[in-house]
Amino acid sequence: MTYTHRAAVLGSPIAHSLSPVLHRAAYADLGLTGWTYHRFDVDEAGLPDFITGLDRRIWAGLSLTMPLKRAVIPLLDEITATAAAVEAVNTVVFTEDGRGTGDNTDIPGITAALAERGAEKADRAAVLGAGATAASALAALAGICPGEVTAYVRSAARAEEMRRWGERLGTPVRIADWADAAEAFSAPLVIATTPAGATDALAGAVPERPGALFDVLYDPWPTPLAAAWSARGGTVLGGLDLLVHQAVLQVEQMTGRSPGPLAAMRAAGEAALAARRR
Repeated sequence: MTYTHRAAVLGSPIAHSLSPVLHRAAYADLGLTGWTYHRFDVDEAGLPDFITGLDRRIWAGLSLTMPLKRAVIPLLDEITATAAAVEAVNTVVFTEDGRGTGDNTDIPGITAALAERGAEKADRAAVLGAGATAASALAALAGICPGEVTAYVRSAARAEEMRRWGERLGTPVRIADWADAAEAFSAPLVIATTPAGATDALAGAVPERPGALFDVLYDPWPTPLAAAWSARGGTVLGGLDLLVHQAVLQVEQMTGRSPGPLAAMRAAGEAALAARRR
C-alpha cells in the first residue's frame, strides 16, 4: 500500500507505547485508508534532525512522550495556549503549508476522562508526584476544582516547581511531604502521577469510603493502590482512560474527523493490554 498520510509517536523509550494500537484502530473505524502510524525511539539529541527530515506533504502529525514534550517547543512554528500554560507539547499537527503547531491534549484528556466517570467537579483535590503529568493535572484541576489542591512531593526542587505551576495556572497549591502522602486520600479526588511502584506502599492506607482516584499508569494494571481503592468501592480511573481520551483528540486534530472513535480506540487498548498480561 502507498501511504498518503503518516503519523507516529516519538519518545525514548517507546517500545511500550500503546499509541500505535489506538490510532490504527481509529483509522480503521473511520474508514481511512492510506494512513499509517508507527513509533520511533527518538531522544532529545535526535529530535531536531527527525523533525527537519519529515516530508510534511504526507506527515499529518506526531504524538510526543517523555522526554520530548518540552524539547520540541523550539522546533515548532507555534503552540496553543493550552500547551503554553504547562510548557509541554504532546501533539504536533502539520498543516498543508508545512507549518507545525504544538498542542497539549493531556489536559482536556484528563478533564474528559473524569467527566465520563461523573467526576466533573471536586471541592478539593490532591496530586501525588510532580513533573509534566502533574502540571497537566493541575491545569485540568484549575477548571474543575475551585478549592485547594495539595501536592505531595519528595524534594524541595519538586515542591518549588509545583508552587510555580500553581501560581501560573491560578490554582492554589499546598505543598506536602511525600512521607504524609496517605493524607491525600481524604480528598474527594486524588490524581496519582508517579511511576510504577511509587504508591504501592500506600495501598493499605485507603480509607473506608474513598472518593475518586485517577492513577495515570496503565501497565501494570491495576496498581496495588487502584486495586485497594476499587475494593473499597471508590471510583477508579487508570492510565488507559487518559491515554484514550487524549489520543482521540489527537486523531481529530490530525485527521480533521470529529468526533473520534473513542469506543473503538478503548476496545483496542484493552485488548492490547490483555494480550500483554497473558
